[in-house]
Amino acid sequence: MKPGLSTGHSAELIWIVDPSMTITLGGDARATVFSTPNMILLMERAAREALRPYLADGEESVGTEVSIEHLGPAGLGDTVRGTARVTMIDGRRVHFDVQAWCGSREIGRGRHSRAVVPVDRLIENLGKVSGDGGQVMNLMPQTGPLPQLQTIRVEMTDRVATVTLNRPDSLNAVNLQMTAEFEQIVAWLAGHPKDVRVVLLTGAGEAFCAGDDVKELPLLTTEQARQLSLRQANMYLALERLPQPVISLVNGVAFGGGCVAAYSTDLRLAAFNARFAMPEIRLGWPPGYGIAQLTALVGKSRALEMCLMGESVSAQQALEWGLVNEVVPAGMLVRRGRQIADRMLAMPAEALRRTKQLIHQDEGSLPKVTHRADTEAYLRCLELPDAQEGISAFVQKRAARFTGQ
Repeated sequence: MKPGLSTGHSAELIWIVDPSMTITLGGDARATVFSTPNMILLMERAAREALRPYLADGEESVGTEVSIEHLGPAGLGDTVRGTARVTMIDGRRVHFDVQAWCGSREIGRGRHSRAVVPVDRLIENLGKVSGDGGQVMNLMPQTGPLPQLQTIRVEMTDRVATVTLNRPDSLNAVNLQMTAEFEQIVAWLAGHPKDVRVVLLTGAGEAFCAGDDVKELPLLTTEQARQLSLRQANMYLALERLPQPVISLVNGVAFGGGCVAAYSTDLRLAAFNARFAMPEIRLGWPPGYGIAQLTALVGKSRALEMCLMGESVSAQQALEWGLVNEVVPAGMLVRRGRQIADRMLAMPAEALRRTKQLIHQDEGSLPKVTHRADTEAYLRCLELPDAQEGISAFVQKRAARFTGQ
């Protein structure tokens, strides 16, 4: 550690509260607040900044102790400030008084200690203890045989798995059973990175996926709907965490959750007759997940257009907007997907896996967690009369008559 650090030295750090830093209380989106763990992190990071100028090459500081009082709230979009002041230096261990502020309001205070350690020792220790078994989101890899499924088909050809959503009579709408089976497939793929090198995802019959099975919604309690939405968000996000490249072959409509499933994969090929939509607004609620990923692909303006209007987008429009990579005749879709898969099979396997991992990591954490706010807004609207009207109109195949309030 470099000389010069003394008691009284201080630093501050300023953040703007985004969805990744919040928790929603009581299931009400209006009670979305800066979470205590993130407030502690803000103050710890301020202490880290105070130490940074005094670290020698190859050193870093790590937190060893923290004791915090949470004194008041801050909301989504608020500017919060963490401060740290050195109170004692004990060799390579430094102690701080820390505070958190929202404007002129003190929202947290406490004590924090950090130790200065060599980075190479950190790396050595991490190598001994780290490893989550390749877990993808909340799904543990399954190394056993392919599970027996009803709503999903899996065919293996030369290390390429073709996963087919298989509820053609319902346009492959995702119900509770398909959600559970999709989770099983993701876990199985995660557990077979050498046996399966590339994944093709498509739908049986005339549709890719019409989204969530709206007819099931009236049967769910609010908490069941919340858990289902979070599970589905996690399972689609898990596609980008898989070691294999995943290619969507969009052979028809990809609406709502089906659109999210398509754009959660690494590459998207669409038949000329394919159509994409985020039509939830026409049912009376916002999308429950996937908004951040859509915005990253097509930009804010196009994402707003799709989500506020709920209108479908042709395959050609989707290509122009960056929602898909290529458009081909329907009869060529599977063959073209297989051509790309074969080209990937010729690539160095580990380099392919690492490249996919690095590109998705570069997005940062926000797109991975913002679905929590999406889900709470969806649930709030789901309990309103307009949503009940939207469901009734969908089941009765008529135009919805919303209240306009």
